Amino acid sequence: MVLKSFVLTIAIMVLVTSMSYASDSIPLQDFCVAINDPNNSHVSMNGKFCKNPKDVTADDFFISGLNIAANTSNQFGSVLTAVYVDSLPGLNTLGLAFSRIDYTSIKFFCFV
Repeated sequence: MVLKSFVLTIAIMVLVTSMSYASDSIPLQDFCVAINDPNNSHVSMNGKFCKNPKDVTADDFFISGLNIAANTSNQFGSVLTAVYVDSLPGLNTLGLAFSRIDYTSIKFFCFV
C-alpha cells in the first residue's frame, strides 16, 4: 500500500514539473521602439511600426525636459506634462505612460 501511494506521488510530481518547464519556442519581442515610417519596418505592434532592434539607441528611451518646471501661470495654477509613446518611442509595448504635475503654491479663494 505504501509503495502504491509513493508511485502515485512520484507520478503526480512528474506531471506537475513537466508542465512548469514547458515554454514557447519562439520568444516574445521584449520591446518595440515606435517609428512613423512603415518602409523601414516589417513589424507593427499596438498600431505603431517597430524600429529594427539593431538600430535602437539609448536616446529612444530618453526624454529631456521633464526635470524643468513648466509655466503654471494659468487659471488652474497647474500644468500636466504627459509622456506616452508619441513623445517617447521606447514606451511602445511596455504598457507604460507617465506624467509630471507642476503646481503653484496654495491659493485661497474667497467666495462672497
